[in-house]
Amino acid sequence: MSAVLTPTATPSPWRSALPLLVLLLAAILLLYRETGMAMAQIWWTSDTFAHAMLVPPISLWLVWRQRERLAALTPQAQPWVLLLLLGAAALWLLADLLVVNAAAQFALVGMVILAVPAVLGFQVAGVILFPLLFLFFAVPFGEFMLPTLMNWTADFTVLGLRLTGVPVLRDGLQFVIPSGSWSVVEECSGVRYLIASFMVGSLFAYLNYRSWQRRALFMVVALAVPLVANWARAYIIVMLGHLSGNKIAAGVDHIIYGWVFFGIVIMIMFMIGARWSEPDEEPATAGSAGGQAALGTATPDIARSNLVAVLAAAAIVLLPHLAAWGLQRAEGAAAEARLELPAQLAPGWVADAAGSWTPAYLNPSATAARTYTGPAGTVGVYVAYYRGQGPDRKLVSGLNTLVGLNDRSWEQRGGGMREILAGGQTVTMKTAEVIATRSKGADQSAHLVVWRVYWVDGRFIAGDVQAKVAGALARLKGRGDEGAALIVHADAGSVAASGAALQAFMQDNLAALGALLQQTRDAR
Repeated sequence: MSAVLTPTATPSPWRSALPLLVLLLAAILLLYRETGMAMAQIWWTSDTFAHAMLVPPISLWLVWRQRERLAALTPQAQPWVLLLLLGAAALWLLADLLVVNAAAQFALVGMVILAVPAVLGFQVAGVILFPLLFLFFAVPFGEFMLPTLMNWTADFTVLGLRLTGVPVLRDGLQFVIPSGSWSVVEECSGVRYLIASFMVGSLFAYLNYRSWQRRALFMVVALAVPLVANWARAYIIVMLGHLSGNKIAAGVDHIIYGWVFFGIVIMIMFMIGARWSEPDEEPATAGSAGGQAALGTATPDIARSNLVAVLAAAAIVLLPHLAAWGLQRAEGAAAEARLELPAQLAPGWVADAAGSWTPAYLNPSATAARTYTGPAGTVGVYVAYYRGQGPDRKLVSGLNTLVGLNDRSWEQRGGGMREILAGGQTVTMKTAEVIATRSKGADQSAHLVVWRVYWVDGRFIAGDVQAKVAGALARLKGRGDEGAALIVHADAGSVAASGAALQAFMQDNLAALGALLQQTRDAR
């Protein structure tokens, strides 16, 4: 009786490679959970980035669509990608030291993306390249454009009103027309439309076009259309309010009309873009030459290299946390910061009643404010001190401004730099003007000249980047993350006179203020 021999089924290489990738991704998300949770918190609390919650499931769905093509490939680790992974980990550590949230979040997403070619290889990563890159839309990024977009919206709206015969009196981001007054606030900037349109437009381009040229062109259109649409939306809303005697397009329906208009514009954009859509490529079957050549088997060498790559990648993503833990241990626990400006500084400069304006600095560890009267005039002083900086508390931030974005009482104008000689050193300070708006009523004549400078690691620094770098170097030297913003201001009855008062105050008191900040730091 003869024996019947049956072929032994060769295990798929995916059976070992895919679990290893899942373990590596789980390790990355666990180690960097604080960065990931900071992203998720912004998704949940910010209307601007609420759409980012859909990015991970969309990426997974896009990968699932390619499952037949992926099954025909042999996943094999690419060790040199570990160098790129090391770069992303180093970027995260640098961003953590500099307290740059967006950079840390981009680094985290970059590590997640690089884990795929590191474990599965470039063939696999190439097939799902767009779904991987699509993950970058999960990073809440773009709010730095708010002031610029708000100004553009105001420019276009005022221009449109004047071209249609409506007289306009503009004061910064506020303008008055015969039927009432309007103000361009954060919601009018269009940044929500811009970010959402670019994400959805990129997805549309990927699903409907095969050539990279068409995809890139449509993505550019997805950036340009919401800008123009938002300008038109703002103009139409103002005109609706003007023509209706402010009975419509005010309050809640103001926002509703904006989203309805935006939805119609995007729908038209997609309808036009669909006319040039390209058919999907014919999928390669398992029996075809191309599909059969790509099929692989799980050899011991491949499985071993995948395991080594995962272990090496896990060690790499762990390194930044070991370094950060070492720095935190060296710094030790910090006490609560306490800061108080004295009743008198240099001879002749005596504390007076506080002013009505306060800079918009978020979540400082301690603040102090006083107004001093001296031989050269009256100068207001505000100090925001930062200790234990993190995602929600940082000295150098785009959200730390002289005037809040939605502040209708004050407006910042101008800007420049000024060097002064004080305390035996040359110090560069940023300059600006803060002016009370018409809505402030009795105080509408208030006009302040403002100077500001950072204090980091015992030095006064004007630039944002320089202050960030100085803070990171201080942490690396074991000196902690202490820092402060020093803002001085004077009433601009005459800009020259206020500048002279500020210069005299700084020359007389900068050294004393630096010593006060140093004393606060030493008491940590």
